[in-house]
Amino acid sequence: MEALSLPLSNLQLELLKIYTRDVAEEDLLVIKDFLAQFFAKKATELANRDWDEKGLTAEMILNTHYRTPYHKK
Repeated sequence: MEALSLPLSNLQLELLKIYTRDVAEEDLLVIKDFLAQFFAKKATELANRDWDEKGLTAEMILNTHYRTPYHKK
């Protein structure tokens, strides 16, 4: 496949190569599920690493007040 000069990511380009042939609807659903699981796992791993680096715990998050304080005039 010839390289495109459109603003597409490397992932989008690879998927376009895959989808140049007909894929059964059942297979398409499996591929979509696989991609969703892959990115969910990746996001979870990044979040866990961030929590570990910052020393966060669930208790710390639950007991932290994140709302903007309201000041009466």
